[in-house]
Amino acid sequence: MKSGILTIDVGGTGIKAVVLDDNGLPACERVQAPTPQPCPPAALLATIAELVRPLPSYDRISIGFPGVIRDGRVLTAANLHSDLWVGLDLAKAISSQLGGRPARIINDADMAGFALISGKGIELVVTLGTGFGSALFRDGLLMAHMELAHHPVVDNETYDQYLGDGALKRIGKEQWNARLTHVVKLLEILLHPDQIVLSGGNARHIDTKLPESVRIVTDGTGISGGAALWR
Repeated sequence: MKSGILTIDVGGTGIKAVVLDDNGLPACERVQAPTPQPCPPAALLATIAELVRPLPSYDRISIGFPGVIRDGRVLTAANLHSDLWVGLDLAKAISSQLGGRPARIINDADMAGFALISGKGIELVVTLGTGFGSALFRDGLLMAHMELAHHPVVDNETYDQYLGDGALKRIGKEQWNARLTHVVKLLEILLHPDQIVLSGGNARHIDTKLPESVRIVTDGTGISGGAALWR
């Protein structure tokens, strides 16, 4: 079997997959499919199996998942709308679904962060999509995952509710950008990062003046962080 890392990025609205080499370079075109709605584990596993069928061969699997992951098990999956996720060993389930190849899993923002950081200083990666993902790094090392998505930010609204895709559609781009400016200020006070990287599907809607320490990435390269899980 040819060496390669099948990398799967699970999102609240879409699932992406690609085969990478050890350096995170793609060996094929990325494929994607809508996330089932609602999305119990069986539906996700079936969708992934069909999605990756045409991809070239691989010998390892990396998974980015939108929730808290510990020791390969799912602790939260708020944007997938099913209680069946809690406690599931998803790495093992996907490995079994795809022929027993070894699999590793991490939070999706954490995985994207490995592809987007410079590796110097304190760097905060934020993914703006269905929800609000975050990952914190120090000199290239991933810090303990903080689930900011479900932490109150303004008037008991969580970051997910305040800046997620639902808010963008409800309040429009202008007000959403104003909220983003406010949140960036809060995060700078909280963490004093050397750099904040804003990415994810909704990063393309950013149209506001932000500090020079903020970098915006809209090209979807975060999935290449899947290679880091095997280094």
